Amino acid sequence: MVDQSKSLRDCLVSSGLLNEAQVKEAIEEGRRTGETLIKSLLHKGLINEETLITFLEKEMEIPRVDLSSYLVDQKTIELVPIQIARKYKLIPLFKVGDVLTIAIVDPFDVLALDEVRNKSKCDVEPMVATSKEIDTAITQYYGVSGSVEALIKDVGAAKAAPAAALTDDAPVIKLVNLLIVRAIAEGASDVHIEPTEKHIRVRYRIDGMMRDVSTAPLYLLPSLITRVKVMGKMDIAESRLPQDGRFELKAEGKSIDVRVSVYPIIYGESIVMRLLDKSNVMITLEQLGLGDEVMRAFIEVIKRPFGIVLVTGPTGSGKTTTLYSTLNRIVTPEKNIMTIEDPVEYELPGVRQAQVNVKAGLEFANALRSMLRQDPDVLLVGEVRDEDTARVAIQSALTGHLVFSTLHTNDAAGSLGRLVNMGVEPFLIASAMAASVAQRLLRAICPKCKEPFEPPPEVLQKLGLSPNERVQFFHGKGCKNCRNTGYRGRTAIFEILVVDLKIQELILRRASTTELKQAAVAGGMKTMRDDGLRKAKEGLTTIDEVFRVTQLD
Repeated sequence: MVDQSKSLRDCLVSSGLLNEAQVKEAIEEGRRTGETLIKSLLHKGLINEETLITFLEKEMEIPRVDLSSYLVDQKTIELVPIQIARKYKLIPLFKVGDVLTIAIVDPFDVLALDEVRNKSKCDVEPMVATSKEIDTAITQYYGVSGSVEALIKDVGAAKAAPAAALTDDAPVIKLVNLLIVRAIAEGASDVHIEPTEKHIRVRYRIDGMMRDVSTAPLYLLPSLITRVKVMGKMDIAESRLPQDGRFELKAEGKSIDVRVSVYPIIYGESIVMRLLDKSNVMITLEQLGLGDEVMRAFIEVIKRPFGIVLVTGPTGSGKTTTLYSTLNRIVTPEKNIMTIEDPVEYELPGVRQAQVNVKAGLEFANALRSMLRQDPDVLLVGEVRDEDTARVAIQSALTGHLVFSTLHTNDAAGSLGRLVNMGVEPFLIASAMAASVAQRLLRAICPKCKEPFEPPPEVLQKLGLSPNERVQFFHGKGCKNCRNTGYRGRTAIFEILVVDLKIQELILRRASTTELKQAAVAGGMKTMRDDGLRKAKEGLTTIDEVFRVTQLD
């Protein structure tokens, strides 16, 4: 306590914010009133709160937190009683292991830190915030029951208030926050708020599958839409046209990027919020789950000095994650790597990234032309959407650049045919293409309830195995951990088509996708179904999931 106070006192004086007499005056005042040095300084008006927080952040290296962009899980709130939160002006933020991070006005208040430590049974890590922000957060979170149903009743009681008069402690704000916090806690990728004829339906997309989580009365719809539009910086007066927005928030110590879409349907406006956990975007190539053969082939391709590498698959199949992992693997001080994305989902150290801006006229094709004048070695184009982008990307590859991009096709061979259909000459595709990687996401078996089983003969036959063969696979029987679905999390399956002389000949002959795929398989390519069955045998996923995702194979 003495060392901390002395350190704080010395820093206040040495920084020039206060002189010795002012600090001494605040200390003597604190002795009379029982207040800490910081609280005495604030009460006496010797320093304003904003200046103090800037000082604590820069001079004392105590991080500042913007509580307006933070969402706190109710379980974390319950670690600290409301009496302590109000008494010491603090709010719990998140718990990692045995460490509880809190926002507090005075991070040097040892009594406050000790009391939180005793109540929460955790080590305490302080961050600093203004008293107004903390007061607002206390009002917002304490009293939230953790039950969507209870909050709906609260909103019902307050429904007479006009939407424009909603304040930070309004029940509708608590309700929206709770829906997002719960979605993050359950690992959802999307939150759907959909009006029907009789009620509002709330659904989450978890591990790629939609799941009902709650219903609410229709009279809440205007308030919910207004709140979400305010968060996404959209026009609250416009209800006839679709709108898009985005905002960023922090929850459980994670930075979450939320993209919002509001779309008018016959019963009102429908809301979809896509949640992107930025901490999950950056993983290594090894963590992607590439099989040994696919990994070896892919590493060889990305070592090339030029050529195009396409990653294909439907929306939400993990293409961006694969590309980021790839760039992270090849980034070095000797390489100039540039990107044009829509949007930039994660900042990559050592990579110059840009974002599409349609209103300003910055789109993939013209951005790519401009990037070529920046002396790049490696280029990433978010998506090949049209012939113009495809042509510029191919010209870039033919002039000595390694180009990565994505395409929406069902398999690796399909991407070659898609480029031809876009109007690109086959001889250019044959010369420029290095490889095409196709991928899908499958639900992974819940580790808590995984158990082995032997599939019936008809399933073995479908797998191309003898009906009499004894083969062990796995499935989840269902438990609390997976909400009785048998699945928890996801894993990826891949196929990689490396463009060799045989494939080049077929491209020049305008061969069909089927011919290209057959030639690639004959040359040793493992299909996504092969990769899926390998993962099923290893107990990572089920054969049902493999059949569901690769039925077109």
